[in-house]
Amino acid sequence: MIYISHSEQETEAVGMRLARSLPAGAQVIAMYGELGAGKTALIRGLGRGLGITELINSPTFTIVNEYRGERELFHFDMYRLGSAEELFDIGWEDYLSRGGVCAVEWSENVPEAFDGSEIVVNIRKTGDGEREIEIRGVELCRYWVWKPPPQPPPALSGGTESCLP
Repeated sequence: MIYISHSEQETEAVGMRLARSLPAGAQVIAMYGELGAGKTALIRGLGRGLGITELINSPTFTIVNEYRGERELFHFDMYRLGSAEELFDIGWEDYLSRGGVCAVEWSENVPEAFDGSEIVVNIRKTGDGEREIEIRGVELCRYWVWKPPPQPPPALSGGTESCLP
C-alpha cells in the first residue's frame, strides 16, 4: 500500500498506524530511503503507537536505541555499518529473540540480516515536503480512533487508542 505524506507530522501518523497494525510477537521492519527521506520521523510515530513516551532519535552513532512501551522497540541505524556481519556481532539475533519490534534504518546496508518475513517500508521524496511511503508485509488499519477516559481530562491526555479495520 502507498501513502502520501505532506509533512513530518503526517509521516509520524503513518508510523502510528503501522504500530497499531502490527501482529503480536517479534516484528522486523526494514526501512529504505535516502538521507532525509523521513525514516526517523516514521519510527517516532511507530514508537508513539507502541506507547513509548520518551524522545526517539536516530541511533546513527550508537547503532541501536532501545525503548520500552506497550511493546519494546529496537531502533537500528545501519548507515555506519559495513556489513551484516557487524550487525550480528552486536547481537542482532538476541534482539530478535526478545520479541519486540526491530525497526532498521538503512536496511540496504545489511540485506543478509533479513529472511523475507520482514515488513518493508520504502520512503521516497516526491516534492517539497511530500513523501511517498510504501509499506509491504502488513495491512494498515484504516482509522485511528482516540477514546477519552471516563472522566474528562484537564488536557488531551490519557484515554485509549484503537485501530479499526
